[in-house]
Amino acid sequence: MKTHEPSVVLAGGGTAGHISPLLSIAGAIRELAPDAGILAVGTAAGMETRLVPAAGYELATIERVPFPRRPSLDLLKLPFRFGTAVKQARRIIERAGADVVVGVGGYVSTPMYIAARLAKVPLVIHEANARPGLANRVGARLTDDVAVAFRSTKLPDATWVGMPMRREISSLDRSAARAAARDRLGLEQDKPTLIVTGGSSGAASINRTIRASLEKFAAAGIQTLHITGKGKELREPDGSLVSVPGYHQVEFVDGMENVYAAADLLLARAGAATVCEIAAVGLPAVLVPLPHGNGEQALNAADLVGAGGAVMVKDADFTPDWATAELPALLQDHNKLQAMATAAAGLGIRDADTRMAEMVFRAIGRQQ
Repeated sequence: MKTHEPSVVLAGGGTAGHISPLLSIAGAIRELAPDAGILAVGTAAGMETRLVPAAGYELATIERVPFPRRPSLDLLKLPFRFGTAVKQARRIIERAGADVVVGVGGYVSTPMYIAARLAKVPLVIHEANARPGLANRVGARLTDDVAVAFRSTKLPDATWVGMPMRREISSLDRSAARAAARDRLGLEQDKPTLIVTGGSSGAASINRTIRASLEKFAAAGIQTLHITGKGKELREPDGSLVSVPGYHQVEFVDGMENVYAAADLLLARAGAATVCEIAAVGLPAVLVPLPHGNGEQALNAADLVGAGGAVMVKDADFTPDWATAELPALLQDHNKLQAMATAAAGLGIRDADTRMAEMVFRAIGRQQ
């Protein structure tokens, strides 16, 4: 039986949607086993090259191997490139003396999953989206230790654990933090508060509708904090920033826990992290899923909307007429907002990071 502290290799990257839960899982593992060895694996082109070292973890990289969607020269090269990535992955696993590989999806994960199987190392998978990605659909066939953020996610024998998230969010008491959060964001304390975000890159269609609705929001006594996305500020024809009573715009906010505490209602896309975080903190929301892609954002929102914790509106239907008719009425209906908050919290899971860490240690234990 092994007596050393566990060596954990975490695979995933490319986007914050993969990296954030990976880092949360890493933190929970360290909390349960402070001397655990932790190595993250990504690619040289992803956000992990910045975010993983900034969080204090070592990063190794393998080649990025996307799967071509149609016949091409890249498709002919795929077997060689994938084989190379698997060899790189196995060398990393063996050098780390890995007791377990934990994957969260993304391009890097499939070679890591295959390499873990070849090296006879236990594999634990977390799927963040309601519609699982290709890497985790493959990986789920290689292990019984599969966890999902959404109860409706279709992966065989998966355990619903929720979304691992930063402790500043998972431990948030919205009521207790509201006054300080509104001060921090430059908002008035006593006005119905709408906060709008399209994610880190912004959402042009949402921004256009908000711009056309501001005067009516102001007339209804609503204050709006609009997180526009980098380079997407709302400007007048003369180039000056749009100025309407009660309207505040910023390109980004560092610390979404302040947004969640300050808002009476959040208007956002339906990314997996956003949906799980607003459920965890019990925040009413209007969700406008991305209109393109494979429809995963609408699926992400489905459970929360079905429970009554959020309202979903299609991007094409999110017009100024809809926004000015529905949002002020909702913000002024305290009973409705409270019912939505309660329903959202009923689906919220605040300890998903710890649940994942415990799953990881169980997998290690079965191997010893």
